[in-house]
Amino acid sequence: MGVKLKDIIEPEKITFKDLESRTVSIDAFNTIYQFLSTIRQRDGRPLSDENGNVTSHLSGILYRNSSMIEKGIKPIYVFDGQSSELKSETQAKRREIREESEKIYKEALAEGNTEKARKYAMRSSKLSKEIIDSSKKLLTLMGIPYVDAKGEGEAQAAYLVEKGDAYAVASQDYDCLLFGAKRVVRNLAVNSNLGNLEYYELKRVLNELNITREELIDMGILIGTDFSQGLKGVGAKTALKLAKNGQLNEKLKELQEESSHNLEEVKEIFLNHDVNTNYKIKWNNPDKDKLIEFLCFEHGFSKDRVSKASDKLENLNTNQGSLDAWF
Repeated sequence: MGVKLKDIIEPEKITFKDLESRTVSIDAFNTIYQFLSTIRQRDGRPLSDENGNVTSHLSGILYRNSSMIEKGIKPIYVFDGQSSELKSETQAKRREIREESEKIYKEALAEGNTEKARKYAMRSSKLSKEIIDSSKKLLTLMGIPYVDAKGEGEAQAAYLVEKGDAYAVASQDYDCLLFGAKRVVRNLAVNSNLGNLEYYELKRVLNELNITREELIDMGILIGTDFSQGLKGVGAKTALKLAKNGQLNEKLKELQEESSHNLEEVKEIFLNHDVNTNYKIKWNNPDKDKLIEFLCFEHGFSKDRVSKASDKLENLNTNQGSLDAWF
């Protein structure tokens, strides 16, 4: 979910062509959750193999990434590490929403209401250790590198951009901007074939709003983040007015009085997040035989479709050279 900034920042519309020969650091949890939510049967049931193992995420990872790579985009996946204790309340609320949605989903299925079932099934999606492990295994077989973050994946993905190992972060959440991501692409993994890619450059966002990154973080805290509740009645537009009027500190003090969290700690999460600096990025040729064994023999995928997707992955190492060549 993340902080809600949509009402005050305008994206630039871009196409796959604009990302050709670029490397993107992809927020893995965010993206896999999208696959689990959207890649479902008509009645909301996730795709699964004959043993009942969910395969929606594997389908999304294989076909979406092979399509991106065919278009000259090089992905690096970033997986979340240990979450901050400040995020526990948000996580608890999300669990409640998922559990309630799953209950309604099953009731709708029993009633034969497929439209309602699918709607609530999408809201009941959750990541498990098995889903995360199988995602990493598939990425490795595809030759796509991934990085394990110490904490938030978005912070790690932003760090990769800062260090020049990636051009932009691909995520649906605006939190990436608070974490300092220089460039953010939205909709890369969801319905991107419709041409609705959104691009945000942090410097341009700050210039257009006429604020600093620290003020953007303060605004985010007042609006509400994954790490703390916001101030009641303050949305993005109101927060921006407070920034323009020099009232952010005043309102932050007001929020601190009613908050159970230390807001300075929340701000520190965005400004100085602990990241993994000891990572290696290397793209490899896909292991076609093991891909077929894993996806077709173990999970019932079409051998023909997996072979075609695997062929597209050959572009991953075409003229790889140094990373500098991809900027």
